[in-house]
Amino acid sequence: MTNKGIGKKLLAGPYLIWMVGFIIIPLFLILYYGLTDKSGIFTLDNVIAIATPEHSKALILALVLSFISTVVCLLLAYPLAMILRNRNVGQGSFIVFIFILPMWMNFLLRTLAWQTLLEKNGVINTILSLLHLPTLSLINTPGAIVLGMVYNFLPFMVLPIYNVLCKIDDNVVNAARDLGADFFQTLTRIWIPLSVPGIISGITMVFVPALTTFVISSLLGGSKILLIGNVIEQEFTHGSNWHLGSGLSLVLMVFILLSMAVLAKYDKNGEGSAF
Repeated sequence: MTNKGIGKKLLAGPYLIWMVGFIIIPLFLILYYGLTDKSGIFTLDNVIAIATPEHSKALILALVLSFISTVVCLLLAYPLAMILRNRNVGQGSFIVFIFILPMWMNFLLRTLAWQTLLEKNGVINTILSLLHLPTLSLINTPGAIVLGMVYNFLPFMVLPIYNVLCKIDDNVVNAARDLGADFFQTLTRIWIPLSVPGIISGITMVFVPALTTFVISSLLGGSKILLIGNVIEQEFTHGSNWHLGSGLSLVLMVFILLSMAVLAKYDKNGEGSAF
């Protein structure tokens, strides 16, 4: 083996250590606890527990809110990505930097900011009171959770779509227009089909964290609304039942693996990568 080959293996060493310590071992522990009881005996009860009314309700609600958040993000992100692309905004421009900037801030702080805005005596209701308008019950509602998800995860939808749109050749669009295609025909037959990898990537990058989140639902939904992420978090932190929490986590991992499979099918060349 040449010195060059040995050097490359040595450079990969830190990543392998990181992957083993923070990915493989934690996944193994989740798998072990999820498929055993407190005595260490193999059981599927922790996984089957997802079918109980309490857990299934939390899972269905998480799926519904995640789906709504993903759709809203897509409806907002695609026109925005089109505008940025048509204005020839470079990927290193200040405008794109503005979209990335919120991702540099602490996730918890961003969510707490929305809690301050939406709470009963928050900024929004204070302004409405000053204008002698009726106040609104915004906090501790499914709408507040969706709003928090859209705000936090929208950049993850914009960037991959924008990245794919920038790779579409202008000559293809101009040729369609020369052949008499109107805006709707160009959108449905040129823009959207060629941007499918970015759309699928954006959907995956929004849906998966929205499905597994518990911080947003805890702060903006309160104790009244429990998603499956909150149930799992409570099993680990409050109930000290790592076996049940791991079993429910395995169920969520199925959805994550399905999302990754869909992404791999429609984005084989990595064209929808956000970065």
